[in-house]
Amino acid sequence: MSTEVKTLAEREAATIMPTYKRYPVTFVRGQGCKLWDDQGKEYLDFAAGIAVVQIGHSHPRWVTAVGSQAGQLAHVSNLFYTEPQVQLAERLTEVTGMRQVFFCNSGAEANEAALKLARRVTGRTKVVAALGGFHGRTFVTLAATGQPEKHLPFEPLPDWFTHVVYGDAGALKGAVDHETAAVILEPVLGEGGVVPAPDGYLEAAREACDAAGALLILDEVQTGVGRCGSWLAAQLEWVRPDIVTLAKGLAGGLPIGACLSRKGIAFAAGEHASTFGGGSIVCEAALAVVEVIEREGLLSNARERGAQLLKGLRELPAAGDVRVEARGLGLLVGARVFGATADAVIRAALDEGLVLTAAGQDVVRFSPPLVVTADEVDEAIARFSRALGGAK
Repeated sequence: MSTEVKTLAEREAATIMPTYKRYPVTFVRGQGCKLWDDQGKEYLDFAAGIAVVQIGHSHPRWVTAVGSQAGQLAHVSNLFYTEPQVQLAERLTEVTGMRQVFFCNSGAEANEAALKLARRVTGRTKVVAALGGFHGRTFVTLAATGQPEKHLPFEPLPDWFTHVVYGDAGALKGAVDHETAAVILEPVLGEGGVVPAPDGYLEAAREACDAAGALLILDEVQTGVGRCGSWLAAQLEWVRPDIVTLAKGLAGGLPIGACLSRKGIAFAAGEHASTFGGGSIVCEAALAVVEVIEREGLLSNARERGAQLLKGLRELPAAGDVRVEARGLGLLVGARVFGATADAVIRAALDEGLVLTAAGQDVVRFSPPLVVTADEVDEAIARFSRALGGAK
């Protein structure tokens, strides 16, 4: 019997499919906007699990909600009523203005449900999506994703999708016709480089859908639940989708997805399902997230801290040959890097105690918890500035 002591990385390599290239850090604890690794080093978390940990790590209200529900009722399936699921549906329809909800477990599942629902309601098959968009990794949501390099290992994919340049209202309107079931768009391209939709673009999409009798699906998996300073990013432009999808930040770190629709758009019994969707624990977690966002004024904090972050990044001087250009909406901000790769900057930032993620080869994404303070934003900008100088 071998007595060799293996590292966590070696154990992982032997047992887990290598779908992620991990950074050489093992996190063991989180509180608010901070993380600690297994060596005791403290980090500012401006990734939030890729825009997931909306109210920060281990928020007391969230911890109590999850623990209490876990000790009461975990799962009974969707063949029976449960109070947390109905309460969450009521709260989500209230804050978003939508009418009904289908609960699932991820953003990809929510988008899959949205596309399936659009086909069911319209009887059409064509879908218009945007180049640079990202909607998931199931076969259908991967086909909707406008990043061809992700398609190559899995072709042929479903061929219902037409992709147009993101932000080009004329191209979008030209692609939507009376065979179009839906247009699916992100209000801000997330994985596509943190690119906010130009003013009027979502409204133009709404008009094109109305003219053709198609449905407008807004993928707010990354932008929703207060991330951009409103419950939905679309609410900032007063654009009303027919279907909207949520996931990432909704349950504070537990897996959930939600496909919300307006009146008259819904599955009938037996047309769609999810074994784990809308389970009691995850719904209680999501209810806690919604409550904390409202009680602590986190929508306004997202707008204010996002503006502070964007301004600070735009004012950063170049570090030798390395400079950045920042863009974003609320607390979803991208810094496009010139003179270094995003990966190199992220690794240098880890050395400075700052956790970030990439949104493409040359964009560093900032998506801190909505509870982030002004002092933490200033400190993150300072650490990022030092990381630019250390990027190799």
